[in-house]
Amino acid sequence: MKLQRKNRVRALAVGALAVSGALALTACGSDDTTGGSGGSGSAAKTSNIKCEGKGKLLASGSSAQKNAMDVWVQNYSGACKDTEINYQPTGSGAGVTTFLQGQTAFAGSDSALKPDEITKSKQVCKGGQAIDLPMVGGPIAVGYNVPGVDNLVLDAPTLAKIFDSKITKWSDPAIKKLNPSAKLPDLKIQAFHRSDDSGTTDNFTKYLKGAAPGDWKHEPAKKWEGTGGQAASGSAGVSSQVKQTSGAISYFELSYATAGKIPTAKLNTGAKAPVDATVDNASKAISEAKQVGKGDDLALQLNYTTKAEGAYPITLVTYEIACNKGNKAETLPATKSFLTYISSKDGQAALKALGYAPLPTEIADKVRATVAKIA
Repeated sequence: MKLQRKNRVRALAVGALAVSGALALTACGSDDTTGGSGGSGSAAKTSNIKCEGKGKLLASGSSAQKNAMDVWVQNYSGACKDTEINYQPTGSGAGVTTFLQGQTAFAGSDSALKPDEITKSKQVCKGGQAIDLPMVGGPIAVGYNVPGVDNLVLDAPTLAKIFDSKITKWSDPAIKKLNPSAKLPDLKIQAFHRSDDSGTTDNFTKYLKGAAPGDWKHEPAKKWEGTGGQAASGSAGVSSQVKQTSGAISYFELSYATAGKIPTAKLNTGAKAPVDATVDNASKAISEAKQVGKGDDLALQLNYTTKAEGAYPITLVTYEIACNKGNKAETLPATKSFLTYISSKDGQAALKALGYAPLPTEIADKVRATVAKIA
């Protein structure tokens, strides 16, 4: 099954459409029971998706949700053959910027909008504002490439020191203490971070700041603020560097680790046993999230310091960012219909096989109700 999943993701990645041209569209109408629970080669349920109009829908942003978007777009386009949905994984920062410039119908971001971005969005969302719609959940895996080490345990203070260049060798006493039976080599640590503004970076550094404030002095941000290290663009870039660089370590979504067969570290959270980066363990942590957005804005506050058994705390939630009111008449039908599909039970069911965590029921119900009101 893992091999089939890997091949499917690769095939979808090769076939993903690139964003081009100016924003122009009309498209499918909405249906609360739309479906599509599989990827390439699967019997995806698409018969309930009702399509209206023809055209192109442009969107961009989070690279963390790229593999999910590939499947969603394939399923949706299979039903709506006259509708072309182009999602470009440019990174969360770039996606939000493009959306606020009115160039895309919606954006993907691994961090909720800041107050000033919501204010600015009112220029694009006439009579309304941009809102955060949680859509994709999942663990941020800590992938590594250490010859001879197949089972690695780390904790927040040690990770903070590694990514701030305070621990520079894999044989460091702090790592040995967490891995007493491992044969750790006297090898230089090659810590890779994102070169682009990234919601994954924002969430990863929120974890470091929240769980190890004494060791991570930098403020969480989409832009990397740590000391030293090496940079690469996008989740695909940093995961590729880990795979090919001896002594490397980085952070990226679990789907990239799965596709690249990259080992991931377990976390010592204070629970009885170290916690693996898995979809189910991430879901346990995400279920503790609290809504901090107001009104239709469903921004969440994650608990990065959970010590619950089996809860993996380095998680992110990717938001689709759209106007609650004031959407362009030519983009509204397609935007609303597509968001209805991906938030549906069938749309969410497609996530787990790709290494993502479907939204907890309470959060998913709020998202569906909010999407239904988009105008």
